Amino acid sequence: MDLAIGPLDLSARVDEALAVQAVAFDLDADEVAVRRQIVLRHMTYPGARALGATSRGQLVGFIYGMPNDRAHWWSTVVEPYLRAEGNETWLDDSFVITELHVHPAYQNRGIGRTLITTITDSAAEPRSILSAIDTDSPARGLYHSLGYVDLARRVHFPSAPKPYAVMGAPLPLRRPR
Repeated sequence: MDLAIGPLDLSARVDEALAVQAVAFDLDADEVAVRRQIVLRHMTYPGARALGATSRGQLVGFIYGMPNDRAHWWSTVVEPYLRAEGNETWLDDSFVITELHVHPAYQNRGIGRTLITTITDSAAEPRSILSAIDTDSPARGLYHSLGYVDLARRVHFPSAPKPYAVMGAPLPLRRPR
């Protein structure tokens, strides 16, 4: 497979990235339009960065994240859940993985693992946090294999139909042997 992973100008390639996310998450055009504005706003935040996986020039996966800020919307939603579990301090000095998506035709090839380990390897923060749909899924299996643990479960985001789990891991992430 002709695959390259490297820095991604996510603002310039937002539509390609969201096309990958739309297929992976079965999003409709209205959901994509909302997410487009969110991604573009996120990429203006200090320390925000993105990586892409391309095959023959086509974007087949992407990840982006940033140093966590308690004032950001995501942190304000998850904070009460983390506090209830005694894990509120994970919101401090953490690199948050905001989105990680791989086109279904390219999943199970190590692309997601490479994207997340590569972006966190360059993080200045000592740990990483993320949220994932709270179900037994390949994505959560990947995160667990990298050293992420559940910090809070059954987290409800406004307008999200399914509950999420907030997960955290010390950096660097665990590598398979």
